[in-house]
Amino acid sequence: MKLSHPSITLVSFLSLIFLSTISAQTCQRTCGKQILTFPFGSDPGCGDPRFQQYVTCDQQKLTFTTHTGSYFVTNIDYANQVIYISDPSMSTCSCTQPSKGFGLDWDAPFTFHDDTIFALLDCSVSSSPIYSLNGLYGDGNNSKVPLCDNQGTPICSYLYSCTPISTINLPISTCCIYAPVNLGPSFEMDLKKLQCTSYSGFYSFNGQDSNPENWNYGIALKYKFNVNNEYPITCAQCERSLGVCGYTGVYNSFICNCPNGLNTSSNCFFGASYNNGLRLLPLKNGAWLMYILAWALVLVLL
Repeated sequence: MKLSHPSITLVSFLSLIFLSTISAQTCQRTCGKQILTFPFGSDPGCGDPRFQQYVTCDQQKLTFTTHTGSYFVTNIDYANQVIYISDPSMSTCSCTQPSKGFGLDWDAPFTFHDDTIFALLDCSVSSSPIYSLNGLYGDGNNSKVPLCDNQGTPICSYLYSCTPISTINLPISTCCIYAPVNLGPSFEMDLKKLQCTSYSGFYSFNGQDSNPENWNYGIALKYKFNVNNEYPITCAQCERSLGVCGYTGVYNSFICNCPNGLNTSSNCFFGASYNNGLRLLPLKNGAWLMYILAWALVLVLL
């Protein structure tokens, strides 16, 4: 039996609008205490697709993942495009433990920040590739010296003032300050290959160069938005309208996820091209009152 009453058609249409506009928002603005904004997102479809596989929100904890493991994100400096991570297997002034090292995926949109410093600890003087014969440099003797940053000797001395590190009970030469550039194009610090037991990483002396207990331990990584490193104009417009930038489809097309749960190809102020094919305005500036009045009209018609 075909229903032709106009009020039934109006009810169906308004119901579709109502159910669509109150659907739950997919993209969250925070992960735990960490604020999320482009290029990072809380879930697949949020943020920039290039970053989604590396930075994810798992049980309200922001995590950075590469082929060497998963690491907690301790902070994001959006102004300077720097992400800070912590390796739980890293040695610090309060704890020394074995580690397998750290590496970046070669195609990841990240590079090591210039402030990042690595200290390789407990390396084999006899067989580690970070040591070479002085004879190779023409001075005629066969003693071995580390291929490390010579200016890093004071840093090693400070690290050996830490009780956990000093218990390694090995010569100071087994501490090697290794600049990220030494990791090569693969950005790989394979401690097994380097024949070192552990490493320490830090990105700031925190104004206390000689006090390693108060250094900022971890790894600082730079990221780029795109080839030109420009903040996408469409994303900026989306965020100004209280939306969250995301992507959809096989071609990862841009979408703006709005507070009412709908996706738009522009922003949340001018609801154009929503994902359900309807052109709707967000629920703001008295929109709820309009829906109530519409439903009151339906009841009168019935």
